[in-house]
Amino acid sequence: MEDEPPPSRAKALVVLLLLLGLVAGGWVLARHLAEVAKTEDCLMAGRRNCAPIRPGS
Repeated sequence: MEDEPPPSRAKALVVLLLLLGLVAGGWVLARHLAEVAKTEDCLMAGRRNCAPIRPGS
């Protein structure tokens, strides 16, 4: 039986970074969709001035 070198952690690190990126992207997307849903609910209720006020803009 040949001695195999220990598995490289580079692949595991790449996969971990990819998963973290996907989770972060999902979180940002969920927040954006929630904001859009709130705006649509406001508009469907017939209200005006439904756009959020952003300080510093």
